[in-house]
Amino acid sequence: MSATTTIDQKEVDRFSAMASEWWDPTGKFRPLHKFNPVRLAYIRDQVAAHFDIDPKSARPMRGLRVLDIGCGGGLLCEPMARMGADVIGADASETNIEIARIHAAQSGVQVDYRAQPAETLAAEGEKFDIVLNMEVVEHVSDVDLFLTSCGQMVKPGGLMFVATINRTFKALAMAIVGAEYVLRWLPRGTHQYEKLVRPEEIQKPLDESGMMIIDRTGVFYSPLSDKWQLSRDLDVNYMMLAARPK
Repeated sequence: MSATTTIDQKEVDRFSAMASEWWDPTGKFRPLHKFNPVRLAYIRDQVAAHFDIDPKSARPMRGLRVLDIGCGGGLLCEPMARMGADVIGADASETNIEIARIHAAQSGVQVDYRAQPAETLAAEGEKFDIVLNMEVVEHVSDVDLFLTSCGQMVKPGGLMFVATINRTFKALAMAIVGAEYVLRWLPRGTHQYEKLVRPEEIQKPLDESGMMIIDRTGVFYSPLSDKWQLSRDLDVNYMMLAARPK
């Protein structure tokens, strides 16, 4: 584990090996396809409230520069671009980025994809109105460096969204044993319990980088409706929203 990189090569290799399935809603990334509606709605509504934008407008993200760090195949990048955002999608996997570029070209969506980790983008002085840090923090080699690097790229008055899995026995039972071994929603080994991240471990480096946590919500899957929904329970999946003061 290096103090100067956030890249966990084993994690990069694991997701690179599955890259061809990013856009298959019935494949290995099916849970993310199911998760997309609730996280997109949360992002849209929080951004609209923060920047005083009509969330029902055709392109509510118009004029906002957005980074999706750990973007994978671009499942968030494309809908954000369709909502009018100027989107950069960054991922440590060259294979993921190539898949994302091909799909965006086929879809006619403009996204600037880059095979770069967070610390490289931060060192280059990149700044964004919104940083999306979704389902990636549990896959990096250095959580503090990763979050600090992401925080450095948020403009004054900007936002950062973080979505991940809590390190609790409930999460072990549901998100790992249940999802990977019993229901087989995810390939075995997608998540390692020791790499799951508690909310306070998100907040500490963000506080130190001058960010303020302004919202947090749990997210749970309802088998009856076959949908993900927001919840007050942060014990398994959760999202946090941080803002940089103007």
